[in-house]
Amino acid sequence: MGTVTPRSVLRYETWTLQPDREPDAEPVLYAMQCAVDGETSLASEDFVEPQNWVLRHCCQNPSHHTYREIITRPWRAWRQT
Repeated sequence: MGTVTPRSVLRYETWTLQPDREPDAEPVLYAMQCAVDGETSLASEDFVEPQNWVLRHCCQNPSHHTYREIITRPWRAWRQT
């Protein structure tokens, strides 16, 4: 048999992941979705707007009692040196 040569090199690295709180980070956005019909509020930086959408939606659809909160939060990852 011939000489065995490595075909790849493995390098283990440590990465960090955390919410992006830098000044130029995208804003955290909130929305609500009706679990009955799938309709979704507009996304907003202020949770009051999606909450008001839920109240309007359940008034227009009295049998819709279940909702999901959708949070879009920017994250960032970087390699530790």
